[in-house]
Amino acid sequence: MLTAIVLVDTDASRIPEVAKEIAEIKGVSEVYSVTGEVDLIAMVRVREHDDLADVIADRVSKIEGVLRTQTYIAFRTYSQHDLEQAFALGLED
Repeated sequence: MLTAIVLVDTDASRIPEVAKEIAEIKGVSEVYSVTGEVDLIAMVRVREHDDLADVIADRVSKIEGVLRTQTYIAFRTYSQHDLEQAFALGLED
């Protein structure tokens, strides 16, 4: 499973509509409206690299109101949930 974090700049008048359209795309697990340099952050989870192109370049980027995207591909996941599972398996020191 590949995870990508996609930063999305939008036309300010279409932020809610763009967020809803992105959220409906297969492979997009969450869309967040955020403060800061970008308007939205989308979490994309797919099986193969080619699927990233389908979701981001072919779908997200073509939504009316999307001005620019910037994509970060995750190498590893570190989360409290993962750590709790590791300790539950007896991996504690």
